[in-house]
Amino acid sequence: MTLDPIYIALGACVGFIVGLTGVGGGSLMTPALVLLFGIHPATAVGTDLLYAAVTKGVGSLVHGARRNVDLRVVGLLALGSVPTAAITLLSLSQLGPRSGQAAKVITCALGATLLITAVSLVFRRKLMTMRLAEPERSADRSAALTILTGAVIGALVTLSSVGAGAIGVTALLLLYPSSSASRIVGTDIAHAVPLTLVAGAGHWLTGSVDPSMLLSLVTGSVPAIVVASYLAPRLPEVGLRYLLALVLAIAGGKLVVA
Repeated sequence: MTLDPIYIALGACVGFIVGLTGVGGGSLMTPALVLLFGIHPATAVGTDLLYAAVTKGVGSLVHGARRNVDLRVVGLLALGSVPTAAITLLSLSQLGPRSGQAAKVITCALGATLLITAVSLVFRRKLMTMRLAEPERSADRSAALTILTGAVIGALVTLSSVGAGAIGVTALLLLYPSSSASRIVGTDIAHAVPLTLVAGAGHWLTGSVDPSMLLSLVTGSVPAIVVASYLAPRLPEVGLRYLLALVLAIAGGKLVVA
């Protein structure tokens, strides 16, 4: 395997944005590979899923060491997401992962998920205000909704590699408003690891992963995330979030109408 400087640069750009905003890995990486580099949607999704498994695996260790992971919630999310990921992978294999039909399904799912992600970034605070005004849910109801949320995210992530970040965090904030933001983020990242690993492994088995591209992307992103993490507290998070939402909405709209 050889390192490609173009993909290293892409990994660095995306990694820098992730380090600044906390979201945008799959939301930016997959559409960039599809729209800018002409990579087949299945290969873009499969490669990005394993890229996410590596980067979020490191992140989950850090959050775990700081006790920012709710293992019960992670288990409930995985109970919904992992089986759904397996079912989605099976459905894609029936279509033929590199067929034109599968490419169309993945492209449409990617576009729709990007639009949902953009909306969740813009209206997250308003949704939280509305949720805090509601009565607290029972533990059983919260558990059922968490499993259902995991199932939806499992399907979206497997099809598009997008959804485990901004959508997952927004959903958890609404389900568990009393939890701290750092615990929500840590729990979401920890859940993304088994989900992206299972989904990425499934794409690998169907030949939808480019190992050289994967290595180049990781090589560029890891140092960029570290640098951006130090700069993030000095930059306006709200402005960055709205800018990211605009970029995702444009990319999502272009993919949907493609």
